[in-house]
Amino acid sequence: MPATDSATNSIAATLAAFVADTPDDAIPAEVRTRAPHHMLDAVGIALASTRYDFAHKTLTALRGLAGEGPVPVIGMPASLPARDAATVNGLLCHGLDYDDTHIGGVIHPTASVMPAVLSAAAMTGADGRSVVSAYVLGVEVAARLGAVARGGFHQVGFHPTGMIGVFGCALAAGRLLGLTRAQLAAAQGIALSMASGSLEFLEDGAWNKRLHPGWAAAAGITAAALAREGFTGVTRPYEGRFGLFNAYLGKEAGRADLGIATAGLGETWELMATAIKPYPACHFTHACVDAALELRRDGLDLARIRRIEALVPEQVVKTVCEPEANKKRPSNSYDAQFSVPFLVAAALVRGRLTLAELENDALGDAAILDIASKVSYRHDPDSPFPKAYSGELVITLDDGRELRHREHINRGAADRPLSNAEIVDKYRGNAAMTVNETAAARIADAVLGLDASPRAADSLSVLSPSVR
Repeated sequence: MPATDSATNSIAATLAAFVADTPDDAIPAEVRTRAPHHMLDAVGIALASTRYDFAHKTLTALRGLAGEGPVPVIGMPASLPARDAATVNGLLCHGLDYDDTHIGGVIHPTASVMPAVLSAAAMTGADGRSVVSAYVLGVEVAARLGAVARGGFHQVGFHPTGMIGVFGCALAAGRLLGLTRAQLAAAQGIALSMASGSLEFLEDGAWNKRLHPGWAAAAGITAAALAREGFTGVTRPYEGRFGLFNAYLGKEAGRADLGIATAGLGETWELMATAIKPYPACHFTHACVDAALELRRDGLDLARIRRIEALVPEQVVKTVCEPEANKKRPSNSYDAQFSVPFLVAAALVRGRLTLAELENDALGDAAILDIASKVSYRHDPDSPFPKAYSGELVITLDDGRELRHREHINRGAADRPLSNAEIVDKYRGNAAMTVNETAAARIADAVLGLDASPRAADSLSVLSPSVR
């Protein structure tokens, strides 16, 4: 049965009213405190991303199209027009696949919503409190819409961050642009025609996925701007006959739960269920990585390993376990970030999983590749996916003994969250790759103090090295 909606009002109208009418002080204090920490996490990843070719090639391409503008590019000596800056900043925040993930929505919300509100703040002169509120509300919508699909987008070859992120960005930017309820509803209808993001990058490790959050941010700003000028959008972008879930979920449409989009709005806050990544790799792999590190700490002798079986949620196999040959011997770092065999092997051999384990020397490390060749997989029958991303390793030794470790809930998830202090530590480690301690501290102070800033764009100008 295709996804349908029995509510009198459309989902878009309900979400528009929520975003338009929620006052700043209705967002709980713990959420307002957590929000800048998620933003800081994304900024640290963006700073680290500036070390890589994909960052510089993207900046060069977009600056060549439209020149300079008022919005700073994080960690790079450039400012671009609003949509171009959102594209580059989104790419930087997601470039290392180290950014936050809403577990139920299987979506990276901050990498799209934060760049959208940074650009909108520069366009409007908004204060920091307004920017934090818009960010929280955009994340709320994106996370809920992602959760509606119940993991279905991955099953049919779409990347939810691209498909769903545009709607959260349209509403977040629209709030800062002062859109009415009707205009915010129209912005979502317009955004339907901009939703995109294929998983084909999994076949060859291409850079496409890095672009998805930035493209969603730019498209969301565009949708909001069009709606502000009276451009009309479809009224049922989510539940319509050719709406998002019926058109894009295909055979998975019958599993969609449209009630998730609006149930408990303003009562539960999905930012608090959004996981900060402890490792720079696909979140689906983290439980297996943690299992590998635990087994290593228990004194596992790698020379005695005969085979390793990884138990993973059935829904993520296509993403992190197939095609097997490519997963056991990744051709580049992006391939490696989506490979249970390689990441488990790297963790076992090196006793850690950092960005260093994704560099070329690690990709060619004979010890890692030997262990990776021994890794197979099967479906985890007890997985709570998508509520959490489980993982278990069963290691058979040369004498027939079996060692095993299970992580039922991945670290960083809502039931095992990283603390705010741990997030700041993660930021410092990423920032240290490109900026000195003084600059890193100034950036952290600006982001963590954003809620009290009288003009967000002025406070956040420190994100670009040209003004530090």
